[in-house]
Amino acid sequence: MTCDIVARMFRTAALFTFALALLPAGTAPAFAQDRVEIGASVLFYGDNTEFRNPFREGETIFGAAARVTVAAGLGDRTVLTLGAFANQRFGSDDAFELVRPVVSLTVRGDRSAFVFGTFDPSGETAPGPDLGGPHGLLPPLQRETLAFDRPYEAGLRWRFAGARLRHDVWIDWQRLNTPEHRERFDAGASGELQLKRPLYLPFQLLIVHEGGQLFDAGPVADSLAAAAGLALRGRAGRFDSAGLEIFALASRLVPDRGRDADDLDGAGFLARASAERSGWRGHLLFWRGRHFITDEGDPNYLSVRRNGRRYGGTRDYSEAGLTRVFRPDARVAIHASARVHRTERHYEYSYRILGVVDAAWKMR
Repeated sequence: MTCDIVARMFRTAALFTFALALLPAGTAPAFAQDRVEIGASVLFYGDNTEFRNPFREGETIFGAAARVTVAAGLGDRTVLTLGAFANQRFGSDDAFELVRPVVSLTVRGDRSAFVFGTFDPSGETAPGPDLGGPHGLLPPLQRETLAFDRPYEAGLRWRFAGARLRHDVWIDWQRLNTPEHRERFDAGASGELQLKRPLYLPFQLLIVHEGGQLFDAGPVADSLAAAAGLALRGRAGRFDSAGLEIFALASRLVPDRGRDADDLDGAGFLARASAERSGWRGHLLFWRGRHFITDEGDPNYLSVRRNGRRYGGTRDYSEAGLTRVFRPDARVAIHASARVHRTERHYEYSYRILGVVDAAWKMR
């Protein structure tokens, strides 16, 4: 099932690339031929979870992820980006936790952008911690702290922004198949369809796969989770914006394709309300799930204990958070947030401070 979904994603990407090739040059957004731009993007992160419950361990994540790039316009629709990425964890014995090249080719259409190679940073400008994951997915699908633990992603990505439909579709390779381990990648989609303002239909999908045919090094495993719902968003009274979202979620965990008895299907319900005004954002979130387990989800939502044993009952989780975004400069944003968490009968708190720098200099 997972392989079929990924194959369809590849076919869609190929058709999209072919469609771009048929577009006349004048329809593409401007990144002029021979234009060269130097960019610097830095994420300073400090995340502290002051709790320890039966499902999740408390943790402090403190460091900086930086990338320096040179982007060159090859034509009206294509941009080649080269550079370097480094992630530093403060207090580590190593100078850098991760150093990788930045290599990407971006093909642009009227409303689309298709990326081969290294992904641009995403999620760093989200106005709240519940939105701050690598692709802005709901936390039960993909935990927010992956933006700090795994800030580098590369693969294929297709973003589309139309009059009523927008989406982000990607496949990200994390590990190759070797004699020591299976290959690993995640593939997903996130988007929404606007029915009539302020009514939207959001949808999300995440697949995590471990496999490969070159070397038989462990079981072939899959984690599949999807969410669909209804959202109301717009201005409300004195608030700049306010929203109410309701999602139904489903998951399927296959820890070993050779052992069907270990497969597990789960379901969940999530509701989130939020409001923003003058740089402030507050949110409330409620979750109920049963047998819901995903490979990259936030453990506070999942039906599995810290020791790896599955939780047989209905999981309850809720949180309330407040975020303030400061902009001391047009290219700098400071995000400060605090949350109160209720995990079953355990009450805890956490806080997060982010510094986001995004600068660019045009050479010609």
